[in-house]
Amino acid sequence: MTTPQAPADFLHDNPQIKSIRMVAADLNGQARGKRVARRFATKAIENGTRFPYSVLNLDIWGEDIDDSPLVFEAGDPDGILYPTSRGLVPVPWLDTPTALLPIWMFHDDGTPYLGDPRHALARVVDRYKARGLTPVVATELEFYIIDDRGRELRVPPSPRSGIRRQQAEILALRQLDAFDTFLTALYDACDAMDIPADTMISEAGPGQFEINMDHQADAMKAADDAWLFKVLTRGLARSHGFAASFMAKPYPDYAGNGLHTHFSVLDADGNNVFDNGGPEGSETLHHAIAGCLNAMPGSMLIFAPHATSYDRFVPGAHAPTAAAWAYENRTTALRIPAGSPQARRIEHRVAGGDINPYLFLAAVLGAALDGIEQGQPPAPAIQGSAYGADLPQLPLTWAEAIEAFDASPEIARIFAPELRDTFLATKRQELHYMAELSPEEQQELYLDTV
Repeated sequence: MTTPQAPADFLHDNPQIKSIRMVAADLNGQARGKRVARRFATKAIENGTRFPYSVLNLDIWGEDIDDSPLVFEAGDPDGILYPTSRGLVPVPWLDTPTALLPIWMFHDDGTPYLGDPRHALARVVDRYKARGLTPVVATELEFYIIDDRGRELRVPPSPRSGIRRQQAEILALRQLDAFDTFLTALYDACDAMDIPADTMISEAGPGQFEINMDHQADAMKAADDAWLFKVLTRGLARSHGFAASFMAKPYPDYAGNGLHTHFSVLDADGNNVFDNGGPEGSETLHHAIAGCLNAMPGSMLIFAPHATSYDRFVPGAHAPTAAAWAYENRTTALRIPAGSPQARRIEHRVAGGDINPYLFLAAVLGAALDGIEQGQPPAPAIQGSAYGADLPQLPLTWAEAIEAFDASPEIARIFAPELRDTFLATKRQELHYMAELSPEEQQELYLDTV
């Protein structure tokens, strides 16, 4: 991980930059922000910029939430947004030389606005720090590249051969080679933006890929990396003439897009508290598993936040449908990978690619810490397939997930009331208005946004 340049140094070293995008993530993970001319950038960076609080609480269409207390009741007041520690990063997908500055929201007195999803994760990380613990996090993101110019979605033709192969290509070198120009540009852009993109493979759908991010002892940077990667990939794909989508299931007959995380926890001496020297892992590991399982039903609205998110949860399709765990078992929601005891970790496999990475990691790491603090063991690890077994089932409709989130004591412990209430209002409004859209209109809405 490189040390970010101070914004003034970045601008000095990059005289070609003409404009700055000051951008925050809303509750849906949408990039909301302003374009600032270069000559006014220093003032905006040093003094912050102002948005209405309600901007971080828009629905997926970018509309205000009906009867939101942040809008007419309060007079739609502004918060102030300051740069995060990320600093300026280049925007490789635009023709105009541009830099992006991630920002997050505060009150005028300097206290965090707790309805900001980035602050939600910061609160969880601070809880770990208070116990002398540090989560180590890696993410895996799946996405499709898609030709969406016709009536039906298709894989783009290969720039190398001109051939369109509408078929699954699991770990196919041919698929990586077919889109090498785009994938190489994507890796170059990740390097420029300090996103630790590691291994990439072709996945089970036509034009589907998975990227693994390197693990790091900075959960906030891991979330920043995942969020910026999604913004980058969508933008860069359009500059290459096709779409990139993290939508949960663009094709009904092919695999959906997941966003998994692997995480462990270090103590103050740098020891992995999940390691007991053997394959079963420590009691602390088991307590973290119990916390994740207990919070899973209530967290489903974060793991599957959109109308089409639930298309992915099909038995036998490697998307878990039950709150269960196991060793080396990809049918379960939580998988404990084999390998060196020093690397003992949890793989959390529920979330779709359409999630907000900040809320996702806050929910997962918050639940694990909740379990560590409660100190209760989980149900026994299962053997064999979790599909069809008699196990606690996760909410598998949007409406059920909304109600589970609202009723969850675990969610109430992890997230501030400001965020819980605004997220619920957002999802209830989307649920109401989404009923007016056809499946084709929903697909068009979500393809580029999530």
